Amino acid sequence: MVDVDAALDASGLTNEAVREYVKHWAEITQPDRIEVVGAQDDDRLIAEAVEAGELLPAGEGRYYSRSYSKDTARSEERTIVATNDEKDKGVYNNWRPASEMKDKLTELMRGQSKGKTMYVLPYLMSPKNNELAQWATGVELTDSRPVVLHMIRMSRVGIEHVNDLPQQDNFVRAVHVTGDLENLGQGTPDDKRYFVTVADERMILHFGSSYGGNALLGKIAHGLRQGAYDGWDTKKFLAEQYMLIGISDKETGKRYHITGGFPSASGKTNLAMMLPPDALGDRYQVDFYGDDIAWLWVDEATGKLMGMNPEFGVFGVAKDTNEKTNPTALHSVDPGTKTIFTNIAYNPKTEEVWWEGRTPEPPADVDGWLDWKGEPIADREAGDTSPWAHPNSRFTTTLANVPNAAPDFDEPVGVEVDAIIFGGRTRDREPLIRAITDQAEGVYDGLTLGAEATAAAEGVEGQLRYDPMSNRPFMAYGEGDYAQHYLNILSQVKDKPLFAHVNWFQKHPDDGHYLWPGYRENIRPLLWLMRLKAGEVTGRQTAVGIIPTQDELEMTGLDIPQEDLDRILSIDVPRWQQEMGFREEHLKQFDRLPEEIWEAHRRVSAALDNEA
Repeated sequence: MVDVDAALDASGLTNEAVREYVKHWAEITQPDRIEVVGAQDDDRLIAEAVEAGELLPAGEGRYYSRSYSKDTARSEERTIVATNDEKDKGVYNNWRPASEMKDKLTELMRGQSKGKTMYVLPYLMSPKNNELAQWATGVELTDSRPVVLHMIRMSRVGIEHVNDLPQQDNFVRAVHVTGDLENLGQGTPDDKRYFVTVADERMILHFGSSYGGNALLGKIAHGLRQGAYDGWDTKKFLAEQYMLIGISDKETGKRYHITGGFPSASGKTNLAMMLPPDALGDRYQVDFYGDDIAWLWVDEATGKLMGMNPEFGVFGVAKDTNEKTNPTALHSVDPGTKTIFTNIAYNPKTEEVWWEGRTPEPPADVDGWLDWKGEPIADREAGDTSPWAHPNSRFTTTLANVPNAAPDFDEPVGVEVDAIIFGGRTRDREPLIRAITDQAEGVYDGLTLGAEATAAAEGVEGQLRYDPMSNRPFMAYGEGDYAQHYLNILSQVKDKPLFAHVNWFQKHPDDGHYLWPGYRENIRPLLWLMRLKAGEVTGRQTAVGIIPTQDELEMTGLDIPQEDLDRILSIDVPRWQQEMGFREEHLKQFDRLPEEIWEAHRRVSAALDNEA
């Protein structure tokens, strides 16, 4: 048995509760070695990983990794929230009893780290000394060196985060064991993978993966599921899958902060990393705080709604990232950034990387190029158009590498939130932007957020795949309780945030072209939203919110056909009346949904009927 005390003594880790936790799991998983890790170990661990072949050099100061071919994404069907109270069961959280899942995971993990190193990562999912830091501290135990390197980029890692804890046992206990990836029965009835958050015991147990959200336990399991449960349990905060940005008007000196949720493939990261278009660049500046998670709380002294990104880095999708779609993301992975790429195409001869959408065409000379499975492109049969990079291929980089990272992203105070926005990919029904001033209607709009799905997926043509607050895969407790908690937090806020719904994806019904150019131009409706909050514009009231008038939108340097502009600044009432029926069926699933939400639904329905 490894000498746990000697390893912890050598590291300077003095927190007795952490030491007991490490001993407990070392006895179960039986590693050969234990190593306590801090951010200062990054260079050494990279060198060890390169020597072991776990990472490959991808040019100056960048690295490439390849995961097992059946271990390339989050696995929602294997992801479980477990507690000791069945009342925590929701529609989406895949609830199971805590006792059942703890016993199952303990047995699956038993002896699985023999021959390996157990890395001990004390981490913090917030700026140091932040209001919520006491719920942001955790210790991940992992048997994977690449996971350690990703966690160093995605969180603040070091023993000081646990040694200095006011309450020494107040940390999330997060255990990751990779398992024998090639013999876990992925996707079969005998699937052995389990990714469990035991939320009311502040414990995370993940077995059977080394990839992303399945293995970087500070990110989704703690940053979203555990954070959401803690926020509800303490009645103090919200943990949401939201981006967070700042917009500054350099002419007036005004600064605003916007957070919000977008389902997958709805442009959240591109929006978070947006640069103003050239025509507006001299006046406006966009600062990046985060593209994936925001924790929101009310400052008791001021009554302001505050927000911060608990993450320290970006775990971005590589596909379609290029100079047009997201130059900010592209330059956050420049040479020298110590970025780690995962499952993209790689050329070991030249140390180059490529992914679909990086350039209009793949490299013409295929000599040396390997696809995401490590198979030579040159050996493919003629006509083989399968992707070079996995569609969920990733880059991992720190926030400091993002060119427009907010200068205060790591300040403990957080930022005041002026607006909460939602947006899903829809070809019709949703205008460019509609603002909502009523708080219950804003929460109602978030609960009915959705993105387009096919008839095959949903069974009804035109029906959205609903994704409440973009949090569907990360719900930690019942949706009705979640809605009530959201309303309760907002009730404490003195200067209420504006809610809004945005849509960059409306198409012309005849030829299918996008009516709005998107990308950098998306700052324009957000500027209107901020002016609305400041009382500088009034917009036009509709049944589903306030819509800009054409003259209120900042259109300098942008030319859009009048027909297209008219269409994205209008409401299709019959389409919306159909949508209200779908929404009612969606909301009926949720136990204990607050009456305020149903009242909001009825108000919007009645207003649509009056407009018809």
